[in-house]
Amino acid sequence: MMASLSQFCVVLGVSEQASEKEIKLAYRKLAMRYHPDRTVNLSEQERQEAEAKFKEIQVNSDSVAKSDVEKYLENLT
Repeated sequence: MMASLSQFCVVLGVSEQASEKEIKLAYRKLAMRYHPDRTVNLSEQERQEAEAKFKEIQVNSDSVAKSDVEKYLENLT
């Protein structure tokens, strides 16, 4: 299932008018926060929640079509 860029922005917590730099920053910040290597000291439930969030970020990132991103960036200018 393809995620739209607007869905990806919601997952990242940025507006649809965010710049490419803002989107990349939000992605990196969340990916680092929820990465399994960084959640080893959390409780089992917190690790499972972090894993689910990390997968959500990854799935949405992987499924946003490059053409969607290009169209989005063209609309910014």
